[in-house]
Amino acid sequence: MKVCHLTSVHARKDTRIFVKECSSLSRAGFDTYLIVADSLGNEESNGVNIVDVGLVKGGRLNRFLKTTKKVYQKAIDLDADLYHFHDPELMFYAYKLKRLGKKVIYDVHEDLPRQVMTKPYLDFFSKYVISFLIEKIEHYLASKFDAIVTVTNHISKRFFRYNDNTCILYNFPSLDEIDTVDWDEKKNEICYVGSISKVRGIIELVSALNSIEVKLNLGGKFNSTQLEVEVKKMPDWSKVNYLGFLSREDVVKVFNRSKIGIVTLHPTVNYIDALPVKMFEYMLAGIPVIVSDIPLWKELVEEEECGTVVDPFNISDISDVINQYLQNEFRAKKHGENGRQAIIQKYNWGIEEKKLVHLYHKMLEKKD
Repeated sequence: MKVCHLTSVHARKDTRIFVKECSSLSRAGFDTYLIVADSLGNEESNGVNIVDVGLVKGGRLNRFLKTTKKVYQKAIDLDADLYHFHDPELMFYAYKLKRLGKKVIYDVHEDLPRQVMTKPYLDFFSKYVISFLIEKIEHYLASKFDAIVTVTNHISKRFFRYNDNTCILYNFPSLDEIDTVDWDEKKNEICYVGSISKVRGIIELVSALNSIEVKLNLGGKFNSTQLEVEVKKMPDWSKVNYLGFLSREDVVKVFNRSKIGIVTLHPTVNYIDALPVKMFEYMLAGIPVIVSDIPLWKELVEEEECGTVVDPFNISDISDVINQYLQNEFRAKKHGENGRQAIIQKYNWGIEEKKLVHLYHKMLEKKD
């Protein structure tokens, strides 16, 4: 059976779309295609046929109007048995594929209506109207698609009311992603890897270094030049080893030299019902995690005894917990081991992969 994933926004080697979903389907024997728009050309990787429709220059509106159409046209050309799309802007074209008699899955990565409400460049009335319209459109079209795949229980509950073929595929790491090293090989360092922004706690984290003899391995890109300039002027920036954007291989190297993984994100609407992928990657790497006291995260970390929760706005709280782990190597190592075992037993992509493959077999065997 030929199956095709569609994205007009994401990178071709996106971790969820390519590394996990498409590669898993290829291993399971599906003739797997991935349509992208980046002008890097066509290629075959991990048994996945990556088809490039080219990058459309211009702004977001240009992408919405032109790139989506090119992705749709290529999807028609491929004539797959099942289409799996990942971007809300492709919803209307995905519905056209459904009307052509194709099987269609909508992969919902984020709670878009709630996310709109956080946009600082929109006034309250505009936020409310746009959020309301998006939610109505999503719910209507979701009822027409063959299946909905989500990343959290919160999003799943919203869509299940409109499509009972809704399932969760958590963004858990693959067990072969990270090879751990002996604890004695680690440095007196901590790490944060991911997008760097104020709501992800970068100001508080750098400030927390003030009273600790430690190095912060910081991987990722700042979400604005203004913020980057501001943070680099902070007194404790000298304790930061800024690494910029990292390849997967370099991310693993950072994990293996660090003794603690940090996920002190602010409790915004984007995060309070989500499970951060990076937290699970830190756990797989065998290092304790320091996470925000968001109830969902707190419950998991305390149940698995793999880290400590903090108030993400309390600089001294963050600093104290970091120091406690550095001073108590036995506790740090134990929490790291607990986290890794939890990933091996419960929170890994191998479990989610089986759910994905089962969904595909069920859908392709089902007759309309």
